[in-house]
Amino acid sequence: MIYLTYNDQPSGVYSSQVIDTVNFMGESHFCRIRLVAFISMRGFKTNRSKIKAENPGALVLPIIPRAMQSFFSKILFWMICLSRGERSVICRNVLACQLAFFARRAGLAMRICYDGRGAIAAEWNEYEVVPSQKMKKAIYGLEREAVLNSDFRIAVSQQLINHWQTAFEYHGSEHVVIPCTVNSGFRQGLPSENKITAIRQALDYSPDDFVLVYSGSTAGWQSFSTLGLMLKTALSSSPKVKLLFLSGPDPAIAEIKTAFLGQVERKWLKHTEVTDTLLACDAGILFREQSVTNKVAAPTKFAEYLSAGLPVIISEHLGDYSDFVREQKCGQVLDGTDEIKINPVSYAEKERLNKLVFTFFTKQSQKENYLRVVSAINSN
Repeated sequence: MIYLTYNDQPSGVYSSQVIDTVNFMGESHFCRIRLVAFISMRGFKTNRSKIKAENPGALVLPIIPRAMQSFFSKILFWMICLSRGERSVICRNVLACQLAFFARRAGLAMRICYDGRGAIAAEWNEYEVVPSQKMKKAIYGLEREAVLNSDFRIAVSQQLINHWQTAFEYHGSEHVVIPCTVNSGFRQGLPSENKITAIRQALDYSPDDFVLVYSGSTAGWQSFSTLGLMLKTALSSSPKVKLLFLSGPDPAIAEIKTAFLGQVERKWLKHTEVTDTLLACDAGILFREQSVTNKVAAPTKFAEYLSAGLPVIISEHLGDYSDFVREQKCGQVLDGTDEIKINPVSYAEKERLNKLVFTFFTKQSQKENYLRVVSAINSN
């Protein structure tokens, strides 16, 4: 079996959602699986080394520039499948599916699973992911083909399945929902209260501070402009309310930092350093505007916040997670007019939130769904 990615560069998300998934499926001994990654020639040597450092058996190939890139990649993937006898493939995105569909049309009896990470056509058009109008128009048809012509499907949320039903008239049952999961290095349990206090002190937070953390990018779909007013209201309520951005520089962050001197800080950390910093905080922010992209999403930060014992301050209609917060009482759902509740949680409550991750958002907790994927497409 092949797990195929196309034009996905190594990152923290790639590490946890691709490489860790491939490693888990292989180490669980319910399939033989190999990662095949087509990546940009820009920084190819460095990025290839990053991928192979985490998955030595990965086959990492370059995407050649411009006009012939798609055809060359299709032919190369067809040759890989033919020479290795591979006939089942999980395709991480719409473009990866195109390579698998080509191999099938070229005579290989392929079994294909589309690993749907979101509403791709909506995302490209709502947030200017690509500048080309031609590509924006074409992506709808490619996504429709990926959904309807694959033999099986993975969706990151039930809301994404609902979107496929509405947008592409998908009415099958050959799918599973597997949310974004934490890295397999996750271990249930939190450091002691004393250890967490020490982490807070090292970051210059006092026991009386209430630390809101926003971890992630400030890309368009993060709805930063909408979020700003609520953050300012929370910061105005007390000088003890602190705000930590774990993100890159942004004019909106600079503005709010200037307006609330001593209450707002921004850090850019390696993804391996984020966990300890989250432990020092009191609540995680996951607020996004009401777009199709966001309504079907499964942000990786949700499980990361819970794993650090943080209740999640989340917007309405964010994938399956807004309802999850209500059902599991693990945060606050905001409709855009609510104020953020400044309610410190006990250590016992933090432990309960951490356990939710073990129950719902580890790869082991999703093992039966992975087994169903393998059963559906493994031709051996």
